[in-house]
Amino acid sequence: MGRNPKITGIWVRPPLPPQPLSGRCVGAPSRGSRSAPPAPGLAVEVKVPAEPLSAPVGTTAQLTCSYSTSVGDNFALEWSFVQPGKPVSASDPILYFTSGHLYPIGSMAKRASLLQNPPTGGVATLKLSDVRPSDTGTYLCQVNNPPDFYTNGLGIINFTVLVPPSNPVCSQSGQTSVGGSAALRCRSSTGEPRPVYSWARLGSSPTPSPGSIVQDEVSGQLILTNLSLTSSGTYRCVATNQLGSASCELTLSVTDPSKGRVAGTVIGVLLGVLFLSVAVFCLVRLQKERRKRPKETYGGSDLREDAIAPGISEQTSVGADSSSGLLERPPSASTVTTTKSKLSMVV
Repeated sequence: MGRNPKITGIWVRPPLPPQPLSGRCVGAPSRGSRSAPPAPGLAVEVKVPAEPLSAPVGTTAQLTCSYSTSVGDNFALEWSFVQPGKPVSASDPILYFTSGHLYPIGSMAKRASLLQNPPTGGVATLKLSDVRPSDTGTYLCQVNNPPDFYTNGLGIINFTVLVPPSNPVCSQSGQTSVGGSAALRCRSSTGEPRPVYSWARLGSSPTPSPGSIVQDEVSGQLILTNLSLTSSGTYRCVATNQLGSASCELTLSVTDPSKGRVAGTVIGVLLGVLFLSVAVFCLVRLQKERRKRPKETYGGSDLREDAIAPGISEQTSVGADSSSGLLERPPSASTVTTTKSKLSMVV
């Protein structure tokens, strides 16, 4: 039998009709009018767990794979990885064993190894250290041993990396007034398997009646209807999966619009009374200050600027004015009479 072309360092057998994969590969009938039984010792049979495997993040996982064949010089083993949502044909190689040597390759090369090396004793289990969330996907264990071409020698394993829930974020929306409805939300950004959520009210305050609460454990939403003042309080959300739990808290404050209007009216009345009190106080004080002021007395008519001071004769005054040249005309008789009259009142 001639040699076959190589792909990624392993022998690839000619294409066979599609086979259903269920964790164990069975022999395919040879071409022709009748099915011929496989030759003794030439059938490759690969066994992998039928159930999905999982491991906590950061640990070392073992993906079990065993096979039976007559190991010869052409024996080859290959492990490859398929990201979630992609077809098997888009697999990326992890490692392969051929010609007595092991070759880790790809992004997992430093973390991937075989439980038994060389894997010539029927054990082809893969060890993957420090598993990460990105390691979740489908793994292919493929054994080739030409001239064993009677089976496809392929095993498929679904693997999940378990991650505890991250700290959730709590939020609220809605009309948080008496008679209204509010929605409390809780969500973790990471967690595998997907966490479930539960809400609880803290403290000794009465818990809202069950008829006013609708809780969704999958979405993490808590809906409170027909709110009352007793609905106010602190609520805690806990996100849980098989690896652990995390929580967040939220304070809900329910207001009563009617009490707000009454309070506003009372405040307005108080401010009005205060304003009036200040105004009355100012008016009373002003009246008292006016009453305390002394009254001004006037002794007759005002003195004229040109009146003669007491004790000075008319002649002296006239002479002084005449000598200084400031007097332009002599004082009239009426002026002198008025002056004398004022002087007499003073005396």
